[in-house]
Amino acid sequence: MTQYYDLLESPIGLLLVACDDSGAVTHLYTKGAEATVAGWPDAVRDPERCAAVREQIEEYFGGKRRSFDLPLNPRGTPFQKSVWAALVEIPFGETRSYGQLAVQLGNPGASRAVGRANATNPISIIVPCHRVIGSAGALTGYAGGLSIKEKLLALEGGLPQAQRTLL
Repeated sequence: MTQYYDLLESPIGLLLVACDDSGAVTHLYTKGAEATVAGWPDAVRDPERCAAVREQIEEYFGGKRRSFDLPLNPRGTPFQKSVWAALVEIPFGETRSYGQLAVQLGNPGASRAVGRANATNPISIIVPCHRVIGSAGALTGYAGGLSIKEKLLALEGGLPQAQRTLL
């Protein structure tokens, strides 16, 4: 399968977005965009195929979009996909803990597995893994780095109270 991609400038740095043949989003990375593209030898830069993603990301960062309306096609296990589907249900400006997601998925003991699936989310921002925090309200791991997670939550007004003093 050919990866079609584009690089997008954003307030949090360069983003890499990739789509499949049908135009569904397969990846959105907030870190290491150029290195990732270098690892995709058959990737084709196609800004036109990624135009809808660019538009919605710009609206998000411009404060005009609170949810995304894009076809998604992430690759993962059935469990990972169930976690990613639960992430999409977290409203703009709100957070959930790994444990809360595990309970929502019907497996209260699976908070670590939820964390692992969250960490492998290939479509950040659109599938909002940045909205997941530790049970005590602390910001925990984010593939793009905790500073980016903090900026995304601040943009949405969802930064936990304990973290607001750090900005």
